[in-house]
Amino acid sequence: MSGALTGSVVLARAVTTLKQADIPDPARDARRLLCHVIGITAGRLTLVLPDPVDPAASARFDALIARRAAREPVSHLTGTRAFYGRDFIVTPDVLDPRPETETLIEAALSQPFDRVLDLGTGSGCIALTLLAETQGTQGIAAEISDEAMAVAQRNTAALALQDRLTLIRSHWFDAVTGTFDLIVSNPPYIADWEMADLAPEVRDYEPRIALTDEGDGLECYRAIFGAASPYLREAGRLIVEIGHDQAADVSAIAKDAGFMTIATLKDMSGKDRCIVTRTAQI
Repeated sequence: MSGALTGSVVLARAVTTLKQADIPDPARDARRLLCHVIGITAGRLTLVLPDPVDPAASARFDALIARRAAREPVSHLTGTRAFYGRDFIVTPDVLDPRPETETLIEAALSQPFDRVLDLGTGSGCIALTLLAETQGTQGIAAEISDEAMAVAQRNTAALALQDRLTLIRSHWFDAVTGTFDLIVSNPPYIADWEMADLAPEVRDYEPRIALTDEGDGLECYRAIFGAASPYLREAGRLIVEIGHDQAADVSAIAKDAGFMTIATLKDMSGKDRCIVTRTAQI
C-alpha cells in the first residue's frame, strides 16, 4: 500500500487534533474511532498499529476526528454506545446511555419483578437491560417522541426482545394500562438555567426534551409520582434517576404523593444518582 500511513501515525495525528480542541481523554476517543473505521475490536488495535491504513479508511477517520473536535459525541459518530455490557444503537434523537444510569439498573435488579414499566424510555436501554438480565419478565416502555421510539424499536429487535417488550407512545402514564411490580424512569431533570453550563456534547447534540423540563428540573418527578400509585402493585417499587443535588427534593415530592423513599443510591463517582421508593402504606 504505497504511500499509506501506518496506524500509529494516523492515530498520533488524531490525538494531537483532539488535544488541541480540548477534548477530554483525546487518546481514548481517537482509538475508539480508529477501531470503528477499520472494523476491529479495541483489544486488537495495538497489534495492527504498525500496519499501513488504507487511504480511504484514513480519510474517513480524519473526517470523524474533525467532527469529534467540533464536540460531536463519539456515540453519534459510531452509532452505538455500550451500556451494562451491551451495545445500544444511539442517534441524536435519544439520550446517550450513561454509566451513571447503571446505578438504577443495579437497584432494579436487586429484587425480583415480573412486570416492569419504563417511562420515557428513549433508546430503550433501561427496559431492555432489565429484561435481558432476567428471565420470564415482561415490560412496557413508554415514550412521547416518535423518533426515539424508532431507535428503541431497533434496539429491541437487535436484542431479540420483541416478544417481551411492548413500546407505546405515551406521555408518562397517559396511554399506560395495567399494573407493575417495578416502575423505572430516567426523566429530564436538568433545570433550564443549568443548560448553558452543560458540556457541548450534551447541550448541542442530545435532544433537549430528554434533558430538561424547561423549568426547575423537578416537574417530571411531580408528574410521575403524582400519577403512579394506581399502576404499582402491592409492595412494588418506583425507582427514578435524579440529579446529584436532587435527593431531598425528589424524596419530598414522593412523600407528598404517598410514597416513601427506602434508599438513596450513589453512582460510581459517589454522587446521589437514584432513589428507590414504595407506596407509604407498605
